[in-house]
Amino acid sequence: MSYLTPAQLQAALEQRDLTDPDAGEHAVQQVVSKIETALHDTWGIPVRRDPGPRIVPVADNYDRLRYDTAAVTRDRRYSRYVDHERMLRSHTTARIPALLDRLTDTDVLLSVPGISYRRDVIDRQHVGEPHQLDLWRVRTGGPPLTDDDLTQMIATVVGAVLPGKAIETPDSPHPYTLDGREIYVDGVEIGECGLAHPEVLPAGATGLAMGLGLDRITMLVKGIDDIRLLRAADPRVADQMRDLAPYHPVSAKPATARDLSLAVADDRDAEQLGDRARAALGDDSQAIEEISVRSETAYADLPESARRRMGLRPGQKNVLLRLLLRDLDRTLDAAEANAIRDRVYEALHEGGEHEWAAR
Repeated sequence: MSYLTPAQLQAALEQRDLTDPDAGEHAVQQVVSKIETALHDTWGIPVRRDPGPRIVPVADNYDRLRYDTAAVTRDRRYSRYVDHERMLRSHTTARIPALLDRLTDTDVLLSVPGISYRRDVIDRQHVGEPHQLDLWRVRTGGPPLTDDDLTQMIATVVGAVLPGKAIETPDSPHPYTLDGREIYVDGVEIGECGLAHPEVLPAGATGLAMGLGLDRITMLVKGIDDIRLLRAADPRVADQMRDLAPYHPVSAKPATARDLSLAVADDRDAEQLGDRARAALGDDSQAIEEISVRSETAYADLPESARRRMGLRPGQKNVLLRLLLRDLDRTLDAAEANAIRDRVYEALHEGGEHEWAAR
């Protein structure tokens, strides 16, 4: 098992949680409040908001939510472990088991907004530290909660922030739900939900479980198509991220592309490559709009000349990677773009020979 270094853990914990009012005003917080208010007004039950800690027991993140011990999401390639028993939560659902342990209300809405940590691809829709909102209605005694209640919950949530939008809810199984569904609004996935699984709930309780992607919802509300804008430092952008008014684009910076031919281990995937690139660049990763895999070629399918050029070894593959660079605050010159390219190349290339752009 590979654990986070102290420096990696500190950097993760220093990342601003956009749902936290103490860290500054942000539109994401208004999305949370509008959804909570709408559900309270519809159901007339108390809302208990509890963001919980970022470091959680592995058992709460996976085992108590019925994740299989062999589930791929547990792999260190996708989850960030602090030690054998603790991890940075990969979803805000990790707070739910602890809240259920001390449940006192007979009918209540548990609300868990916050930042979570994943290893993910880099593009305009994904980020390694997404913001989520878990909403669990739990009822002890009284009529059991049903699919009809879940349908009402979906309509209420979407109507609160994206009124009039088309909703689709295809079936999608989840370990901690029955009759699981995904939630799409205008073709964009914004969350998942289902009836809370009886094995997760206290004895005699029924429940509705919903997990929402706050970044995606806020982007849809404001009409933006680049997730980096939510954290942009440019005052012309940052000032617009304090409310839910439609976003007015500021002057666009030109994009520039850099292609990399890499030798990497056979089991490296786009999520791992994106995460390693973020780690290597630190704050400068905000200059990357997208990292896309253009092609992959196995060792056996490459000519010997190409293997020698990269220093490719058996057990490795060739990945052609494209970096699309566009800083939100300023225009990158060629030297800066090449320097970023080389830092990503140094972090990702595992071959014995190197091809630098700026050395």
